[in-house]
Amino acid sequence: MAMLWKFMRVAKYSKTALSPKVKVRGIPTHSRHSSSKSVPSDFAASAPCSSTVELLGKSYPQDDYSNVTEKILSKVGKNLHNRKHHPLWLIKEQVKEHFYKHYLGRRGTPLFSVYDALSPVVTVQQNFDSLLIPQNHASRRKEDNYYLNRDHMLRAHTSAHQWDLIHSGLDAFLAVGDVYRRDTIDNTHYPVFHQMEGVRLFSCHELFSSIKDGEGLQLFEQGHRTAHKQECHTMEAVRLVEFNLKQVLTKLMTHIFGDGLQVRWVDCYFPFTHPSFEMEINFQGEWMEVLGCGVMEQQLVNSAGAQDKIGWAFGLGLERLAMILYDIPDIRLFWSEDERFLKQFIGPYIWQKIKFQPLSRYPPLINDISFWLPSETYSQNDFYDLVRTIGGDLIEKVVLLDEFAHPKTKKVSHCYRITYRHPERTLTQDEVHRIHRAIEESAVRELGVEGRF
Repeated sequence: MAMLWKFMRVAKYSKTALSPKVKVRGIPTHSRHSSSKSVPSDFAASAPCSSTVELLGKSYPQDDYSNVTEKILSKVGKNLHNRKHHPLWLIKEQVKEHFYKHYLGRRGTPLFSVYDALSPVVTVQQNFDSLLIPQNHASRRKEDNYYLNRDHMLRAHTSAHQWDLIHSGLDAFLAVGDVYRRDTIDNTHYPVFHQMEGVRLFSCHELFSSIKDGEGLQLFEQGHRTAHKQECHTMEAVRLVEFNLKQVLTKLMTHIFGDGLQVRWVDCYFPFTHPSFEMEINFQGEWMEVLGCGVMEQQLVNSAGAQDKIGWAFGLGLERLAMILYDIPDIRLFWSEDERFLKQFIGPYIWQKIKFQPLSRYPPLINDISFWLPSETYSQNDFYDLVRTIGGDLIEKVVLLDEFAHPKTKKVSHCYRITYRHPERTLTQDEVHRIHRAIEESAVRELGVEGRF
């Protein structure tokens, strides 16, 4: 489910979109870069897009909503969660094994089925409408998502598959995959990450069969929506679903992180679950948010064809769990091809205790950039995405240092500090200068800012 994930703002660049007829099966087979006399083409933004992009064997006509860049499309098809011995694969397999072992159907077979190869290209209807997210909800904005066109996008959450899987007749499932969002830039945020979705539906008999004198209890009523329940749910049903959900997730986190783990629940709001909660765990003295969950909106369940059932849903981030469990300090490392990183996670069994041993800590190089904002609407994520597009994984962090409004002209200036660091080698001042110069020139060209370089 989309849960705790804040939908980040996104930029659309007229010149950083796809080059003509880019064919992608994980990595673009053709790309062009705009050039500048003072900027090497390797670091310049992509040329204006043509009319079609071919992705994973299908063609998508582009329109005024198309804003996905070649840098992002190069990640499609990598499927790190299915790469054996990768830390994200290890986390996924640990969760799968836990659910397979502890939740069995009537015939002793696993209750939960697992789907980890669903296409990351979904329709807007799947990503938003099926989840009852309103048309004017901020999470739909073009600035917040990677759109192929007005009708298709790279999924922003694994919740995009909820309705389809329930509609197919499933009552209990886990869906795992890569998701795509525009994001801030630091060591815990990346525009591509991995989620696991969990859904469980209960019939009246399944929910109340273990309750003494539960024969007279009902799932539904004609009541009123409160902070604690939906208008169509009885309080007894909601309390049991909520209890089961929290018990399932507490057992899962304890299984991953060990006995003695402290857990707390924080009330929150998600569009398609009510009531909703975030789970935080106390790890090494610090409270960390690890997942979001809630009782599913009955309107969603009903529309998918399960009108006589009530259920819960949760969503967790695999990177978040892996970074905590293995003490991985930088989210960019999950994309590393360095054998010194990958070999650390090869072991005889998935539950093997592993503590990441840092590669040589290469020094950072820091450069600032200042500019006057354009008069029209400006989004910080426009700039973040441009920086990520040009600098790629050499960008460790971008921080807004200062915001200044001129007292006479009323023009607003932003100053950002960009930290460059390669996770596997030492960067030179010369190569960082060339990248930084490319960012400056592209910001003027693409965002319409007035440089103060």
